[in-house]
Amino acid sequence: MSRSVITDIGAIVPEFEEEKVIILFGPMATPDLREICVIHEFHKKPNQTLIEGKEFMLGEHKYIIKQVGSEANKNFEELGHISIYFKQSDSDILPGAIAVEPDVFPKLNIGDNICFDLS
Repeated sequence: MSRSVITDIGAIVPEFEEEKVIILFGPMATPDLREICVIHEFHKKPNQTLIEGKEFMLGEHKYIIKQVGSEANKNFEELGHISIYFKQSDSDILPGAIAVEPDVFPKLNIGDNICFDLS
């Protein structure tokens, strides 16, 4: 299982609720990125944990991964970076993103855990 903890939530993050997207980034995010990202730090680094059909927890919310972009695992492992879309699209997902369901935008707090690969 891969696990991280939220250490900061950018001031602009709540504005993405309408678009139903959250951008995760590791602690090396630049000051500009920190404004728009949920910053998290790994307790256990991921290894190919972003897999369609797998469940994960984001704070108190449970989701199922429906789509995984071609670069999502690499970006997540190296930078702690992925964009999470809480909606389905008919078009291909961006390379560094995942799409999940249900389409519920989470309420997050500093100190919340992010857990992938719950099986």
